[in-house]
Amino acid sequence: MVGKLLVRGMLAGIAAGLLTFGFARVVGEPQVNQAISFEEKADAAKGEAPEPELVSRDTQRGLGLLTGVVVYGAAFGGLFSLVFAYAYGRVGALSARALSAWLALGAFIALAVVPNLKYPANPPSVGDPDTIGMRTGLFFLMIAISLAAMVFSLKVRRRAAAKLGAWNGSIVAGLVFVVIIAAVQLSMPAINEVPEAFPAVLLWKFRVAALGMQAIMWTTIGLLFGALVERGAFMRVGGGSAVESA
Repeated sequence: MVGKLLVRGMLAGIAAGLLTFGFARVVGEPQVNQAISFEEKADAAKGEAPEPELVSRDTQRGLGLLTGVVVYGAAFGGLFSLVFAYAYGRVGALSARALSAWLALGAFIALAVVPNLKYPANPPSVGDPDTIGMRTGLFFLMIAISLAAMVFSLKVRRRAAAKLGAWNGSIVAGLVFVVIIAAVQLSMPAINEVPEAFPAVLLWKFRVAALGMQAIMWTTIGLLFGALVERGAFMRVGGGSAVESA
């Protein structure tokens, strides 16, 4: 039943959010603190007063961060389960765990890796507040294009596999995806608003931590959801939809 799959997906997402929160506190927050310190020192050097703190840092890195990643995980875990319910039985004889793992890998590439290659995450003090709307729009546009390119590549794989075999078909589909994404990213506007004095090592660590959070999120969802589905004894019926066996 799709409802039970949805619950399992949200549970997997919540668990993924908790793990991501732990990673963010240990690895990501120190980089944020350093970036804030850099911003404060830069403002002081210019003689500018620090901006008022609307939400305390303790709340931001504690309850605020926890709430954000858990809600994010639950939402995407639920969406993930719906995609799984549609794909199960329609993409070959993959087991629940295998399909869940492949879907999570695809989501990580399309939703995290591809858009961050063109528009990577920035720490505090990096970026012009006047361009935040444009940068956000371009980032989500890149996600939409990435998803569309992945769906198109999977259709290419299906046709190529029928003629060239599964392995060669997968290579062709992968090349098609890379070519589409490379062409799109070269044509889209570049944004570089990093201050010249901003530490390159700090910027690198922050972006690695941001991508690491996404990796933990999708790895946990993919592996845990697949295990929960197999434990619930779901099977394929009819046109390929997933239902729970007796």
